[in-house]
Amino acid sequence: MRDEDDQIKCGVVAVLGAPNAGKSTFVNEMVGAKVSIVTHKVQTTRARIRGVAVHDQTQIVYVDTPGIFSPKRSLDRAMVTAAWDAVAGSDVILLLVDAPAYLATMNEGASGAAMKSAEDTDRIIASLKQTGQKAVLVLNKIDRMPRPPLLRLAQVLNDEDIFTETFMISAKKARGTEDLQGWLVEQAPPGPHLYPEDQLSDINDRMMAAEVTREKLFLRLHEELPYSLTVETDRWERTKRGELRLEQTIYVDRDSQKKLVLGHKGRTIATVGQTSREDMQEMFGETVHLFLYVKVREGWADDKERMRNMGLEV
Repeated sequence: MRDEDDQIKCGVVAVLGAPNAGKSTFVNEMVGAKVSIVTHKVQTTRARIRGVAVHDQTQIVYVDTPGIFSPKRSLDRAMVTAAWDAVAGSDVILLLVDAPAYLATMNEGASGAAMKSAEDTDRIIASLKQTGQKAVLVLNKIDRMPRPPLLRLAQVLNDEDIFTETFMISAKKARGTEDLQGWLVEQAPPGPHLYPEDQLSDINDRMMAAEVTREKLFLRLHEELPYSLTVETDRWERTKRGELRLEQTIYVDRDSQKKLVLGHKGRTIATVGQTSREDMQEMFGETVHLFLYVKVREGWADDKERMRNMGLEV
């Protein structure tokens, strides 16, 4: 007989939340490695990404989901569906809330972004209520607010009567995450591990490379470019010296967006290529040669093939 402490356990944790609640930052922190890209922009994560953490005999699989919002395009609907599908088969549902944004809506003068975040969070709570599902409330970004209003916010949300536990964390500052991690390990049911011990994510290297470039594009272009771009890794091969050679295509909706991606005299795409390559070399632990191309493909966000390439169900 095994002691309970030595029992092999595996828990699947679905991480839900409004766009920009900090889900990807949280999952990266809990895994201890970058498995999901992070930007200051909403709707960065487009497909479910599973990050894997092992604590002694317990494996925790964190499912990073796209932010849940009101969908308009086919891509939006597929992203929201992916988020809700993550709930099925999970042992624990975490609802990550941008605490400062939500609190701002409880006072006058809240920004439009804060209002949108709170509305999306309320929509998730309503859906969980409707389906009779319980969740764990995780108030994130607590480093940006004092404790008294934080406690008031916790009370307001707990009055919804769907939360079994409440944790207050700062994923970015790694505050409060150890307590949550320990609780999740305790909750994990007995069972075999779903992934090998040395595997940190279910995302393959080709897709991760494309995500790295997309992250750099979002960070570089700020407000200039809407979310009308995607990146695909077309070629993954070795040079004669055995070094990694990648070719990627950046798809945009319109020719004007292509000009933004290229930048004046190609400077923007050159910078994106350099920073992407540096990240990839650190991630893969080897020399990477990266070649980027930009193509206009109108309506790619409604293209079923593109969505399948992103790992989204159509």
